[in-house]
Amino acid sequence: MRSDRLGESLLPKRLALPIFASDPLSSVAYATQEILIVLTLAGTAFLYLAPWLAIAVVLLLVTVVLSYRQVVRAYPSGGGDYEVAMKNHGQFAGLTVASALLVDYVLTVAVSVAAGTDNIISAFPALNEHRVALAVGLVALLAAANLRGLRESGRTFAVPTYLFISGILVMIVTGLVRDLFTGSPVVAESAGYTITPEPGFEQVTGLALVFFVLRAFASGCTALTGVEAIANGVPAFKPPKSRNAATTLALMGGIAATMFSGVTALALAADVKYAEHPCDLVGFTACETEPQRTVIAQLAAATFGGPTSPGFFYIQAATALILILAANTAFNGFPLLGSVLAQDRFLPRQLHTRGDKLVYSNGILLLAGFAALLIAAFDADVNRLIQMYIVGVFTSFTIGQWGMVRHWNRELRSEDDAQARRRIRRSQAINAVGGSLTTIVLVIIVVTKFTRGAWLVLLVMPVLFLLMKAIDRHYSHVAEQLVPDTDSRLLPSKVHAVVLVSKVHKPTLRALAFARATRPDHLTALTVNVDDAETRALQQQWERYDIPVPLTVVESPYREITRPVVDFVKSIRRDSPRELVVVFVPQYVVGHWWENVLHNQSALRLRARLQFQPGVMITTVPWQLESSIGREDAGLRGIGPAPGDLRRGLTDEAEHTPYG
Repeated sequence: MRSDRLGESLLPKRLALPIFASDPLSSVAYATQEILIVLTLAGTAFLYLAPWLAIAVVLLLVTVVLSYRQVVRAYPSGGGDYEVAMKNHGQFAGLTVASALLVDYVLTVAVSVAAGTDNIISAFPALNEHRVALAVGLVALLAAANLRGLRESGRTFAVPTYLFISGILVMIVTGLVRDLFTGSPVVAESAGYTITPEPGFEQVTGLALVFFVLRAFASGCTALTGVEAIANGVPAFKPPKSRNAATTLALMGGIAATMFSGVTALALAADVKYAEHPCDLVGFTACETEPQRTVIAQLAAATFGGPTSPGFFYIQAATALILILAANTAFNGFPLLGSVLAQDRFLPRQLHTRGDKLVYSNGILLLAGFAALLIAAFDADVNRLIQMYIVGVFTSFTIGQWGMVRHWNRELRSEDDAQARRRIRRSQAINAVGGSLTTIVLVIIVVTKFTRGAWLVLLVMPVLFLLMKAIDRHYSHVAEQLVPDTDSRLLPSKVHAVVLVSKVHKPTLRALAFARATRPDHLTALTVNVDDAETRALQQQWERYDIPVPLTVVESPYREITRPVVDFVKSIRRDSPRELVVVFVPQYVVGHWWENVLHNQSALRLRARLQFQPGVMITTVPWQLESSIGREDAGLRGIGPAPGDLRRGLTDEAEHTPYG
């Protein structure tokens, strides 16, 4: 896709919702489950707290959504919390947010794909032994779909997202109607199980009870993951970008809150039991050989007539798809954030470059690689991965919201209109409430999840922070070195051309001809004597061909080639420091990768050493061997254009066929 077609890939709200909101929408598939896992550590005694915890999570979700609506209006450039922190708190806070978000995007992919794999296994338990391979394969498939381009990804992911939303809402309404208004209430397959409390949780009172409840609340806060993605993706919206992004945020918040509340209510009505360790479920006799079904799977089976009903398979398919595709939020957010950081010189510049399909291909591949490594390292186990989750999210939430408070303070100082000041104060109050709540939740998350895996995130974030600082220092140092000075415009006093000679053949003669055409002040044909007989034969050929340049021979008693050439060049520079030395290196151009093993090794070593010498230029003089003739397009005939061929002019833009 040409650069001038970038506007064609901008998203309307109907596609932006499934692309950017699939993560928070899909979290309803495991947020309720995470609350139940913690509460059932003490058996069934504290399950009555689940609805109150769900209400607290919904209130927090609404507050955060309202807060981010202010962000997308004030900062529509796509930097999100990073841009807010950088402009209002400074570089330290900005890089802290960036490191938190980068870690969280990787965990979003890992957790979403692992949870999706769990739901596939709930429908097909025989796949349990292939859990890791299945999850890694899904990450690769997701990366490939995103590399096809933003608009293509939007169409791919829109259908599963809307199928999931409609399926979950139908399940909630059907289940609650059955429970409240008919004589056939919904009963989960685990309703008859009892739960053995974990050691140390038999009696939970006092401060231990408070910590226990806070830990369950922190687990339920996974429902908020991905809310910030829309703030990072505002540039991908169609104009008016800020208004469309704010509308999409409101839609996402309303749908997510409704589904999360409904699933929690239905789970309590159906008396779902779910334990961290399946064998703690008294009555689950197959706990050693079969995985326990997810909360969503149990609800679907209870609502639609069992684990073989069409409704059950519909919900499982839609849930698995949305969980897997929820990683698409990260596949959009991570490359965009990486591009912003690269533009600010905190990450390699390659992450700022768009690929052939107008997407940030390098960022997509980097995210997929790290997510696959994380899935493999933790055996695609959601319970282990999710303990590291949301630390980064609430770190960025907190810093970003307090940054917005400072932003509105600055706006108030420059605004005199009374109506505008009231609007600014309303936005400031929303962000202040959001910042206060997310700060409290962040402390809760760190305290309750630290020993269960959050420590790893708190270790990785400073490493990323220091890495970004180091990259910035490197780019700054390089920029300082490249600033032109007065000496940069001075011409060299002389040019000394050195042509490297191994034999009298066509590549050597071409290199000599090119060197003479540049009209240097001095021209030296240089060979290294590693074998007396071969050197004498070379001198005889030189005289026989009557070459009009004297052949200079340097001795090499230890049969080296590279060091004598480098020493010769250094001697020229010592004798005349302002003299420019241009070394002409003949090189074969071959048509097959394996031919490079047989040729050009000495030339490669010479270039590697000479490029570190000041005042020395290296000119490669190519000689095409027969195997290279036509290789620029012969390999494309019959198989269509390769990625990037259109950009390089190797294909016919109209017909997409190689030029003859």
